[in-house]
Amino acid sequence: MAATSTDLPPARYEFGGDEFIFVELDQEMSLQANFKAMAITGALREQNVDGIVDICPSNASYMVRLDPDRLHPVELADELRRLEHSAGELPADYVVPTRIVDVPVLFDDPWTRETLLRFRDNHQDPSVTDLEYAARINGFSGVPELIDAITGAPFIVTMLGFVPGLPFCYQMVPRERQIEVPKYVRPRTDTPERAFGYGGAFAVVYPVRGAGGYQLFGIAPAPVFDLSQRLPDFAEHIAFPKPSDILRYRAIDRAEYDRLRGEVEAGTFRYHTRPVEFSPSEFLADPDGFNRRLLEVL
Repeated sequence: MAATSTDLPPARYEFGGDEFIFVELDQEMSLQANFKAMAITGALREQNVDGIVDICPSNASYMVRLDPDRLHPVELADELRRLEHSAGELPADYVVPTRIVDVPVLFDDPWTRETLLRFRDNHQDPSVTDLEYAARINGFSGVPELIDAITGAPFIVTMLGFVPGLPFCYQMVPRERQIEVPKYVRPRTDTPERAFGYGGAFAVVYPVRGAGGYQLFGIAPAPVFDLSQRLPDFAEHIAFPKPSDILRYRAIDRAEYDRLRGEVEAGTFRYHTRPVEFSPSEFLADPDGFNRRLLEVL
């Protein structure tokens, strides 16, 4: 059976005391590294090994917590190395059951604009907005072309972190088309809840108000985190996004933003989602064609 080669260097294994094993699959982020992390951690979950407490996949790495009284760390490391070579070489028919999600975003909104203007001294170029800066350094003709690029191809959730429920999302395009921006020179002490930000090659929606250093591009009307679990989408979990989710960020106007905010406040908002099977081999063979078929599902 043909396999999807990841072309990655050998993984690096480190012990964190007796309870943790950290595995770095690559020093830089790539879709191939994340696919490999998903495959290994997925196979490890299926084994239901006694003594494993938690499995935490990340962008290009993962960490496993264990109970050393039930499972020796060296034995687990040996099993992880075996999975690196077996589960890490993805068969051509390997698929990830997941979902594609429509995520509306109001770009260049008044709330994140007010915030970013308060922190221009923290920025690389205080003379322009974050959107204008990102468009320029990525070679776009202007902000509209940048927004078209962001909304033109979906993103995959590679991990949750930083604060509970924050989805790190990597755009599903070839590396030469990745949008990349640096973090602020000095982090802000304020970021609006639901702000849509970009840092490195990752897009995020901030779950709660707080500090942050990603460039601010807009705001989402719907939360990604609901501690009260008031909204239907949060009935089972306080965080809506899940690793391997595929998100389509969709530009909306102020009228649609206000309408959706009204649904959130009334407790009736639901994300528009559809179940899909994500095939890494099909995606890597034809990213644009695969993305078109994914977006047609919505």
